[in-house]
Amino acid sequence: MDNSFTHFYSSTGICTDTRKIEKDCLFVCIQGDNFDGNTFASEALKQGAYHVIVDNPKFFVENSQMTLVQNSVTYLQNLANHHRKQFDIPVIGITGSNGKTTSKELINAVLSKKYNVLATIGNLNNHLGVPFTLLRITKEHDIAIIEMGANKFKDIEELCEIAEPTHGIITNIGRAHLEGFINIEGVIKTKKELYDSVERKKGTLFINADDDILNEILPSSIKSISYGEKNDADISGELVSLSPFVEMNWKSNNYSSENLMMQMVGKYNFYNYLAAITIGKDFGVSDELINEALVNYSPENKRSQIVKTDRNTLILDCYNANPTSMSSALESFAINVATNKICILGDMKELGIESMQEHQKIITLLEELNLQAYVVGEDFSLVNSCNILHKFKDVTELNNYLQQFPLEKELILIKGSNSIHLDRLESSL
Repeated sequence: MDNSFTHFYSSTGICTDTRKIEKDCLFVCIQGDNFDGNTFASEALKQGAYHVIVDNPKFFVENSQMTLVQNSVTYLQNLANHHRKQFDIPVIGITGSNGKTTSKELINAVLSKKYNVLATIGNLNNHLGVPFTLLRITKEHDIAIIEMGANKFKDIEELCEIAEPTHGIITNIGRAHLEGFINIEGVIKTKKELYDSVERKKGTLFINADDDILNEILPSSIKSISYGEKNDADISGELVSLSPFVEMNWKSNNYSSENLMMQMVGKYNFYNYLAAITIGKDFGVSDELINEALVNYSPENKRSQIVKTDRNTLILDCYNANPTSMSSALESFAINVATNKICILGDMKELGIESMQEHQKIITLLEELNLQAYVVGEDFSLVNSCNILHKFKDVTELNNYLQQFPLEKELILIKGSNSIHLDRLESSL
Protein backbone atom coordinates (compact mmCIF):
# COMPACT_ATOMS: atom_id res chain seq x y z
CA MET A 1 0.00 0.00 0.00
CA ASP A 2 1.19 3.50 -0.85
CA ASN A 3 2.13 5.10 2.48
CA SER A 4 0.32 8.26 1.48
CA PHE A 5 -2.96 6.29 1.42
CA THR A 6 -2.83 6.11 5.21
CA HIS A 7 -3.72 9.79 5.33
CA PHE A 8 -7.15 8.92 3.92
CA TYR A 9 -7.82 6.37 6.66
CA SER A 10 -6.85 8.91 9.32
CA SER A 11 -9.14 11.55 7.85
CA THR A 12 -12.88 12.13 7.85
CA GLY A 13 -13.08 11.79 4.06
CA ILE A 14 -12.06 13.35 0.75
CA CYS A 15 -12.56 17.00 -0.18
CA THR A 16 -11.51 18.93 -3.30
CA ASP A 17 -13.30 22.23 -2.69
CA THR A 18 -12.29 24.68 0.05
CA ARG A 19 -15.91 25.91 0.16
CA LYS A 20 -16.94 22.47 1.45
CA ILE A 21 -14.11 21.60 3.80
CA GLU A 22 -14.95 19.44 6.80
CA LYS A 23 -12.68 19.26 9.80
CA ASP A 24 -9.89 16.66 9.48
CA CYS A 25 -10.66 15.84 5.84
CA LEU A 26 -8.05 14.81 3.28
CA PHE A 27 -7.90 17.69 0.82
CA VAL A 28 -6.81 16.69 -2.70
CA CYS A 29 -5.69 19.53 -4.96
CA ILE A 30 -7.03 19.02 -8.49
CA GLN A 31 -5.82 20.96 -11.51
CA GLY A 32 -8.55 21.84 -14.03
CA ASP A 33 -8.57 23.63 -17.36
CA ASN A 34 -9.29 27.00 -15.78
CA PHE A 35 -8.03 26.61 -12.21
CA ASP A 36 -5.34 25.02 -10.07
CA GLY A 37 -6.55 23.56 -6.78
CA ASN A 38 -2.96 23.61 -5.53
CA THR A 39 -3.31 27.34 -4.93
CA PHE A 40 -5.67 26.47 -2.05
CA ALA A 41 -3.33 23.98 -0.35
CA SER A 42 -2.29 26.15 2.59
CA GLU A 43 -5.80 27.62 2.90
CA ALA A 44 -7.22 24.10 3.23
CA LEU A 45 -4.98 23.41 6.21
CA LYS A 46 -5.98 26.70 7.82
CA GLN A 47 -9.64 25.72 7.43
CA GLY A 48 -9.12 22.44 9.27
CA ALA A 49 -8.02 19.85 6.71
CA TYR A 50 -6.09 16.96 8.27
CA HIS A 51 -3.71 16.59 5.34
CA VAL A 52 -3.30 17.94 1.79
CA ILE A 53 -2.27 16.17 -1.42
CA VAL A 54 -0.58 18.50 -3.93
CA ASP A 55 0.87 17.88 -7.38
CA ASN A 56 2.37 21.30 -8.08
CA PRO A 57 5.78 21.68 -6.36
CA LYS A 58 5.32 25.46 -6.33
CA PHE A 59 2.70 25.11 -3.56
CA PHE A 60 4.30 22.24 -1.62
CA VAL A 61 5.56 23.15 1.85
CA GLU A 62 8.27 20.92 3.38
CA ASN A 63 7.74 19.53 6.86
CA SER A 64 4.03 20.31 6.79
CA GLN A 65 0.84 18.30 6.54
CA MET A 66 1.33 18.00 2.79
CA THR A 67 2.29 15.20 0.44
CA LEU A 68 3.60 15.92 -3.06
CA VAL A 69 2.50 13.47 -5.73
CA GLN A 70 3.10 13.36 -9.47
CA ASN A 71 -0.59 13.68 -10.36
CA SER A 72 -3.43 14.26 -7.91
CA VAL A 73 -6.11 12.70 -10.12
CA THR A 74 -4.05 9.53 -10.56
CA TYR A 75 -3.45 9.48 -6.81
CA LEU A 76 -7.19 9.76 -6.17
CA GLN A 77 -7.97 6.97 -8.63
CA ASN A 78 -5.31 4.65 -7.21
CA LEU A 79 -6.52 5.36 -3.68
CA ALA A 80 -10.11 4.57 -4.73
CA ASN A 81 -9.05 1.28 -6.33
CA HIS A 82 -7.08 0.32 -3.21
CA HIS A 83 -10.08 1.15 -1.02
CA ARG A 84 -12.47 -0.80 -3.25
CA LYS A 85 -10.26 -3.90 -2.87
CA GLN A 86 -10.73 -3.82 0.90
CA PHE A 87 -14.38 -4.89 0.49
CA ASP A 88 -15.53 -8.25 -0.82
CA ILE A 89 -18.95 -7.04 -1.92
CA PRO A 90 -20.77 -7.03 -5.27
CA VAL A 91 -20.00 -3.94 -7.33
CA ILE A 92 -22.53 -3.29 -10.09
CA GLY A 93 -21.18 -1.20 -12.94
CA ILE A 94 -23.77 0.57 -15.07
CA THR A 95 -23.25 2.50 -18.29
CA GLY A 96 -25.17 3.29 -21.46
CA SER A 97 -25.95 6.10 -23.88
CA ASN A 98 -29.29 6.77 -22.20
CA GLY A 99 -31.05 5.81 -19.00
CA LYS A 100 -28.06 4.95 -16.84
CA THR A 101 -28.84 7.45 -14.07
CA THR A 102 -32.55 6.52 -14.00
CA SER A 103 -31.72 2.79 -14.07
CA LYS A 104 -29.21 3.30 -11.27
CA GLU A 105 -31.84 5.01 -9.14
CA LEU A 106 -34.40 2.24 -9.81
CA ILE A 107 -31.87 -0.51 -9.07
CA ASN A 108 -30.90 1.29 -5.87
CA ALA A 109 -34.56 1.58 -4.83
CA VAL A 110 -35.11 -2.15 -5.35
CA LEU A 111 -31.91 -3.43 -3.74
CA SER A 112 -32.32 -1.06 -0.78
CA LYS A 113 -35.42 -3.04 0.18
CA LYS A 114 -33.09 -5.80 1.37
CA TYR A 115 -29.53 -4.45 1.51
CA ASN A 116 -27.47 -1.47 2.65
CA VAL A 117 -26.58 -0.05 -0.77
CA LEU A 118 -24.05 2.58 -1.79
CA ALA A 119 -24.90 4.23 -5.10
CA THR A 120 -23.47 7.04 -7.19
CA ILE A 121 -24.97 10.35 -6.14
CA GLY A 122 -26.65 12.12 -9.06
CA ASN A 123 -24.57 11.59 -12.18
CA LEU A 124 -21.07 11.81 -10.65
CA ASN A 125 -19.94 9.18 -13.12
CA ASN A 126 -16.62 10.37 -14.56
CA HIS A 127 -12.90 9.96 -13.75
CA LEU A 128 -13.42 11.91 -10.50
CA GLY A 129 -17.00 10.94 -9.63
CA VAL A 130 -16.32 7.20 -9.66
CA PRO A 131 -13.39 7.49 -7.19
CA PHE A 132 -15.44 9.78 -4.94
CA THR A 133 -18.20 7.16 -4.84
CA LEU A 134 -15.86 4.23 -4.17
CA LEU A 135 -14.20 6.11 -1.32
CA ARG A 136 -17.58 6.30 0.42
CA ILE A 137 -17.77 2.50 0.82
CA THR A 138 -17.75 1.38 4.45
CA LYS A 139 -18.02 -1.99 6.18
CA GLU A 140 -21.75 -1.30 6.58
CA HIS A 141 -22.39 -1.57 2.83
CA ASP A 142 -23.57 -4.82 1.23
CA ILE A 143 -23.57 -3.70 -2.42
CA ALA A 144 -22.18 -0.78 -4.45
CA ILE A 145 -23.78 0.59 -7.64
CA ILE A 146 -21.30 2.58 -9.71
CA GLU A 147 -22.55 4.64 -12.64
CA MET A 148 -19.98 5.08 -15.41
CA GLY A 149 -20.15 7.78 -18.06
CA ALA A 150 -18.05 8.19 -21.18
CA ASN A 151 -17.49 10.84 -23.81
CA LYS A 152 -14.34 9.51 -25.47
CA PHE A 153 -12.46 6.28 -26.19
CA LYS A 154 -11.19 4.17 -23.25
CA ASP A 155 -13.24 6.09 -20.63
CA ILE A 156 -15.14 2.98 -19.48
CA GLU A 157 -11.98 0.87 -19.44
CA GLU A 158 -10.35 3.43 -17.14
CA LEU A 159 -13.34 3.50 -14.78
CA CYS A 160 -13.54 -0.31 -14.70
CA GLU A 161 -9.86 -0.52 -13.74
CA ILE A 162 -10.69 1.68 -10.75
CA ALA A 163 -14.01 0.09 -9.72
CA GLU A 164 -13.42 -3.56 -10.75
CA PRO A 165 -17.15 -4.36 -11.15
CA THR A 166 -18.38 -7.88 -10.46
CA HIS A 167 -21.69 -7.25 -12.23
CA GLY A 168 -22.49 -5.09 -15.22
CA ILE A 169 -25.32 -3.63 -17.25
CA ILE A 170 -25.30 -1.49 -20.40
CA THR A 171 -28.71 0.16 -20.67
CA ASN A 172 -28.34 0.76 -24.41
CA ILE A 173 -25.91 2.03 -27.04
CA GLY A 174 -26.94 5.02 -29.09
CA ARG A 175 -25.74 8.12 -30.87
CA ALA A 176 -24.48 10.15 -27.91
CA HIS A 177 -21.27 12.21 -27.47
CA LEU A 178 -20.40 11.64 -31.13
CA GLU A 179 -17.99 14.56 -30.93
CA GLY A 180 -15.69 12.40 -28.79
CA PHE A 181 -16.43 8.98 -30.31
CA ILE A 182 -16.50 10.01 -34.01
CA ASN A 183 -19.21 7.45 -34.88
CA ILE A 184 -21.54 4.79 -33.44
CA GLU A 185 -18.82 2.14 -33.77
CA GLY A 186 -16.70 4.16 -31.35
CA VAL A 187 -19.57 4.27 -28.86
CA ILE A 188 -20.06 0.49 -29.11
CA LYS A 189 -16.37 -0.25 -28.62
CA THR A 190 -16.13 1.97 -25.55
CA LYS A 191 -19.33 0.76 -23.85
CA LYS A 192 -18.31 -2.87 -24.44
CA GLU A 193 -15.34 -2.26 -22.15
CA LEU A 194 -17.73 -2.84 -19.22
CA TYR A 195 -18.64 -6.29 -20.55
CA ASP A 196 -14.95 -7.09 -21.02
CA SER A 197 -14.11 -6.05 -17.46
CA VAL A 198 -16.88 -8.13 -15.87
CA GLU A 199 -15.92 -11.08 -18.08
CA ARG A 200 -12.38 -10.94 -16.70
CA LYS A 201 -13.87 -11.03 -13.21
CA LYS A 202 -16.02 -14.03 -14.21
CA GLY A 203 -18.99 -12.00 -12.99
CA THR A 204 -22.59 -11.54 -14.14
CA LEU A 205 -24.08 -9.39 -16.88
CA PHE A 206 -27.67 -8.19 -17.20
CA ILE A 207 -28.83 -7.67 -20.79
CA ASN A 208 -31.82 -6.34 -22.68
CA ALA A 209 -32.89 -9.30 -24.82
CA ASP A 210 -34.64 -6.93 -27.27
CA ASP A 211 -31.45 -4.96 -28.03
CA ASP A 212 -29.66 -6.42 -31.07
CA ILE A 213 -26.47 -4.41 -30.57
CA LEU A 214 -26.05 -5.51 -26.95
CA ASN A 215 -26.70 -9.16 -27.80
CA GLU A 216 -24.17 -8.99 -30.61
CA ILE A 217 -21.34 -7.86 -28.29
CA LEU A 218 -22.32 -10.00 -25.28
CA PRO A 219 -19.47 -12.35 -24.31
CA SER A 220 -20.52 -15.99 -24.63
CA SER A 221 -18.33 -17.27 -21.81
CA ILE A 222 -19.99 -15.40 -18.96
CA LYS A 223 -23.18 -15.70 -16.93
CA SER A 224 -25.85 -13.37 -18.29
CA ILE A 225 -29.45 -12.76 -17.24
CA SER A 226 -31.85 -11.31 -19.80
CA TYR A 227 -34.93 -9.08 -19.71
CA GLY A 228 -37.27 -7.75 -22.36
CA GLU A 229 -40.63 -8.15 -24.04
CA LYS A 230 -39.65 -11.50 -25.52
CA ASN A 231 -41.13 -14.49 -23.70
CA ASP A 232 -37.82 -16.36 -23.74
CA ALA A 233 -36.14 -13.63 -21.65
CA ASP A 234 -35.40 -14.57 -18.04
CA ILE A 235 -37.58 -11.64 -16.97
CA SER A 236 -40.22 -10.71 -19.53
CA GLY A 237 -42.50 -7.71 -19.37
CA GLU A 238 -45.48 -6.19 -21.13
CA LEU A 239 -46.01 -2.48 -21.64
CA VAL A 240 -49.77 -2.18 -21.11
CA SER A 241 -50.19 1.55 -21.74
CA LEU A 242 -48.75 5.06 -21.49
CA SER A 243 -51.34 7.33 -19.91
CA PRO A 244 -48.91 9.19 -19.68
CA PHE A 245 -47.37 6.98 -16.98
CA VAL A 246 -45.92 3.56 -17.69
CA GLU A 247 -48.40 0.79 -16.91
CA MET A 248 -46.76 -2.62 -17.15
CA ASN A 249 -46.52 -6.15 -15.82
CA TRP A 250 -43.72 -8.68 -15.65
CA LYS A 251 -43.09 -12.34 -15.07
CA SER A 252 -40.33 -14.80 -14.25
CA ASN A 253 -40.36 -18.59 -14.31
CA ASN A 254 -42.30 -18.72 -11.04
CA TYR A 255 -44.16 -15.42 -10.79
CA SER A 256 -46.48 -13.13 -12.76
CA SER A 257 -47.22 -9.64 -11.51
CA GLU A 258 -50.46 -7.73 -11.76
CA ASN A 259 -50.51 -4.54 -13.81
CA LEU A 260 -48.33 -1.93 -12.11
CA MET A 261 -48.86 1.83 -12.56
CA MET A 262 -45.50 3.58 -12.32
CA GLN A 263 -44.63 7.24 -11.80
CA MET A 264 -42.50 7.71 -14.92
CA VAL A 265 -43.36 8.02 -18.60
CA GLY A 266 -41.97 6.56 -21.81
CA LYS A 267 -41.34 3.13 -23.26
CA TYR A 268 -37.63 3.70 -22.66
CA ASN A 269 -38.35 3.67 -18.92
CA PHE A 270 -40.23 0.39 -19.33
CA TYR A 271 -36.84 -1.20 -20.02
CA ASN A 272 -35.26 0.63 -17.09
CA TYR A 273 -37.93 -0.87 -14.84
CA LEU A 274 -37.28 -4.35 -16.25
CA ALA A 275 -33.54 -3.94 -15.61
CA ALA A 276 -34.18 -3.10 -11.96
CA ILE A 277 -36.56 -6.06 -11.62
CA THR A 278 -33.98 -8.42 -13.13
CA ILE A 279 -31.19 -7.29 -10.82
CA GLY A 280 -33.49 -7.36 -7.80
CA LYS A 281 -34.50 -10.95 -8.59
CA ASP A 282 -30.86 -12.01 -9.00
CA PHE A 283 -30.03 -10.57 -5.59
CA GLY A 284 -32.97 -12.28 -3.92
CA VAL A 285 -35.29 -9.33 -3.32
CA SER A 286 -38.86 -10.62 -3.04
CA ASP A 287 -41.33 -10.00 -5.87
CA GLU A 288 -43.58 -7.97 -3.58
CA LEU A 289 -40.74 -5.70 -2.43
CA ILE A 290 -39.55 -5.20 -6.01
CA ASN A 291 -43.01 -4.05 -7.04
CA GLU A 292 -43.34 -1.81 -3.99
CA ALA A 293 -40.02 -0.11 -4.68
CA LEU A 294 -40.81 0.59 -8.34
CA VAL A 295 -44.41 1.73 -7.92
CA ASN A 296 -43.33 4.19 -5.22
CA TYR A 297 -40.29 5.56 -7.08
CA SER A 298 -40.77 9.15 -8.21
CA PRO A 299 -38.17 10.80 -10.50
CA GLU A 300 -36.38 14.06 -9.84
CA ASN A 301 -33.92 16.33 -11.63
CA LYS A 302 -35.88 16.81 -14.85
CA ARG A 303 -35.71 13.13 -15.84
CA SER A 304 -39.10 11.91 -17.08
CA GLN A 305 -40.89 14.04 -14.51
CA ILE A 306 -44.60 14.74 -14.80
CA VAL A 307 -45.40 18.28 -13.70
CA LYS A 308 -48.97 19.52 -13.60
CA THR A 309 -49.42 23.28 -13.87
CA ASP A 310 -52.64 25.31 -13.74
CA ARG A 311 -52.93 25.11 -17.53
CA ASN A 312 -51.06 22.02 -18.79
CA THR A 313 -49.40 18.71 -18.01
CA LEU A 314 -45.66 18.67 -18.68
CA ILE A 315 -43.35 15.76 -19.38
CA LEU A 316 -40.13 17.36 -18.17
CA ASP A 317 -37.24 15.42 -19.72
CA CYS A 318 -34.62 18.07 -20.34
CA TYR A 319 -31.65 17.02 -18.24
CA ASN A 320 -29.89 15.84 -21.39
CA ALA A 321 -30.61 14.88 -24.98
CA ASN A 322 -28.99 12.98 -27.83
CA PRO A 323 -30.43 11.48 -31.03
CA THR A 324 -31.27 8.15 -29.40
CA SER A 325 -32.99 9.56 -26.33
CA MET A 326 -34.79 12.22 -28.39
CA SER A 327 -36.12 9.59 -30.81
CA SER A 328 -37.26 7.34 -27.96
CA ALA A 329 -39.02 10.23 -26.24
CA LEU A 330 -40.87 11.20 -29.43
CA GLU A 331 -41.89 7.63 -30.26
CA SER A 332 -43.28 7.14 -26.75
CA PHE A 333 -45.02 10.52 -26.88
CA ALA A 334 -46.68 9.59 -30.17
CA ILE A 335 -48.35 6.49 -28.70
CA ASN A 336 -49.46 8.31 -25.58
CA VAL A 337 -53.24 8.22 -25.23
CA ALA A 338 -53.59 12.01 -24.74
CA THR A 339 -55.41 13.85 -27.54
CA ASN A 340 -53.93 17.37 -27.23
CA LYS A 341 -50.15 17.04 -27.49
CA ILE A 342 -47.28 19.29 -28.44
CA CYS A 343 -43.47 19.07 -28.19
CA ILE A 344 -40.93 21.68 -27.16
CA LEU A 345 -37.55 20.49 -28.42
CA GLY A 346 -34.14 22.01 -27.68
CA ASP A 347 -30.86 21.49 -29.53
CA MET A 348 -28.84 18.33 -28.89
CA LYS A 349 -25.23 19.12 -27.98
CA GLU A 350 -21.86 17.34 -28.44
CA LEU A 351 -22.70 15.82 -31.82
CA GLY A 352 -19.75 17.27 -33.71
CA ILE A 353 -19.85 17.23 -37.49
CA GLU A 354 -23.00 15.09 -37.51
CA SER A 355 -25.06 17.65 -35.61
CA MET A 356 -26.96 19.08 -38.58
CA GLN A 357 -27.75 15.63 -39.96
CA GLU A 358 -28.97 14.35 -36.58
CA HIS A 359 -31.24 17.34 -36.02
CA GLN A 360 -32.72 16.83 -39.47
CA LYS A 361 -33.43 13.18 -38.62
CA ILE A 362 -35.34 14.22 -35.51
CA ILE A 363 -37.57 16.56 -37.51
CA THR A 364 -38.13 13.84 -40.11
CA LEU A 365 -39.22 11.55 -37.28
CA LEU A 366 -41.48 14.32 -35.98
CA GLU A 367 -43.19 14.35 -39.38
CA GLU A 368 -43.51 10.56 -39.53
CA LEU A 369 -45.12 10.51 -36.08
CA ASN A 370 -47.41 13.41 -36.98
CA LEU A 371 -46.28 15.48 -34.01
CA GLN A 372 -45.95 19.25 -33.89
CA ALA A 373 -43.27 21.18 -32.05
CA TYR A 374 -41.74 24.44 -31.02
CA VAL A 375 -37.94 24.23 -31.41
CA VAL A 376 -35.25 26.13 -29.52
CA GLY A 377 -31.62 26.62 -30.51
CA GLU A 378 -29.33 27.29 -33.45
CA ASP A 379 -29.28 23.76 -34.91
CA PHE A 380 -33.02 23.17 -34.99
CA SER A 381 -33.50 26.65 -36.44
CA LEU A 382 -31.71 25.51 -39.62
CA VAL A 383 -34.25 22.73 -40.27
CA ASN A 384 -37.49 23.46 -42.10
CA SER A 385 -40.72 21.53 -41.69
CA CYS A 386 -44.43 22.23 -41.53
CA ASN A 387 -44.42 20.25 -38.27
CA ILE A 388 -42.31 22.98 -36.67
CA LEU A 389 -44.84 25.52 -35.45
CA HIS A 390 -42.30 28.15 -34.46
CA LYS A 391 -38.53 28.55 -34.05
CA PHE A 392 -36.84 30.35 -31.16
CA LYS A 393 -33.19 31.24 -30.72
CA ASP A 394 -33.33 30.70 -26.95
CA VAL A 395 -35.63 30.06 -23.98
CA THR A 396 -36.06 33.76 -23.24
CA GLU A 397 -37.55 34.33 -26.67
CA LEU A 398 -39.90 31.37 -26.25
CA ASN A 399 -40.95 32.51 -22.78
CA ASN A 400 -41.89 35.91 -24.19
CA TYR A 401 -43.91 34.24 -26.93
CA LEU A 402 -45.76 32.04 -24.43
CA GLN A 403 -46.75 35.08 -22.41
CA GLN A 404 -48.58 36.41 -25.48
CA PHE A 405 -49.81 33.09 -26.85
CA PRO A 406 -50.19 30.70 -23.89
CA LEU A 407 -50.71 26.96 -24.29
CA GLU A 408 -53.67 25.45 -22.45
CA LYS A 409 -54.97 21.94 -21.76
CA GLU A 410 -52.02 20.35 -23.53
CA LEU A 411 -49.73 17.43 -22.74
CA ILE A 412 -46.32 18.94 -23.47
CA LEU A 413 -43.09 16.98 -23.99
CA ILE A 414 -40.10 19.17 -23.08
CA LYS A 415 -36.89 17.57 -24.32
CA GLY A 416 -33.44 19.03 -25.00
CA SER A 417 -29.87 19.30 -23.77
CA ASN A 418 -29.47 20.78 -20.31
CA SER A 419 -27.51 23.76 -21.65
CA ILE A 420 -30.60 24.94 -23.58
CA HIS A 421 -32.32 25.50 -20.18
CA LEU A 422 -35.78 24.32 -21.20
CA ASP A 423 -36.57 23.82 -17.50
CA ARG A 424 -36.94 27.61 -17.31
CA LEU A 425 -40.16 27.30 -19.30
CA GLU A 426 -42.12 25.70 -16.48
CA SER A 427 -43.46 28.98 -15.09
CA SER A 428 -44.76 29.97 -18.55
CA LEU A 429 -46.67 26.74 -19.10
